[in-house]
Amino acid sequence: MKLHTHEWGAGDRVALLVHGIMSDHRTWRRVGPALADRGYRVIGVDLRGHGASGRGAYGAEIFADDLVETLPVGAELAIGHSLGAMALALAAERLAPERAVFSDPAWALGGVGSVDPAIFVEFRGATREVIANFNPRWEEADVDIEVATLAAWDADTALALSGPNAVDRTPAAPVVPSLVQVADPSFLIDEAMKEELVRRGFEVRTVKGAGHTIHRDDFEAFMASLEGWL
Repeated sequence: MKLHTHEWGAGDRVALLVHGIMSDHRTWRRVGPALADRGYRVIGVDLRGHGASGRGAYGAEIFADDLVETLPVGAELAIGHSLGAMALALAAERLAPERAVFSDPAWALGGVGSVDPAIFVEFRGATREVIANFNPRWEEADVDIEVATLAAWDADTALALSGPNAVDRTPAAPVVPSLVQVADPSFLIDEAMKEELVRRGFEVRTVKGAGHTIHRDDFEAFMASLEGWL
């Protein structure tokens, strides 16, 4: 599927942004312009079942195939958050970015202590007040965007990653130089997993005090943690 995309900037370098579940390209409202200011042409996608992209069959590999179908090969930078990090990791060998950043990636589903994506279906009708209470550090604009992206989201995307499809997709090794950003605390990556990711060849940086959506919880710390990767 060719995905809906949104672009910021017109620089000589290309950066790719892949959002998490229940969201779309609008989650990157500050990141996109910030990267454009640093000389990138930034391409943000709406994964299938999200935003303005089409609906259809869903699954981790399908999300990855859509990225390959839509995005240019050989971008200087690719950033994926949560579900987007899962899809990006599965597509990384084919997309071949020079550098990849996986922001609190949803790689290990179905293990002890992990989260089954089916729980996110309950948030489909979340009110603005509920979203704000869950995310007290978000700016008003981010709460407004979450309300809008939830309205444009197909909850079947979560069900397709649930139950027997909630498996561990943690990469055995990075296929390109890769940074893993970890929330503090993270419900997806514990201290043992951080050590294991380092052993597998990833650089791991924890963004102190930031929740799962690091770029909206603490934008400045999110950007600071990318030092050396931009």
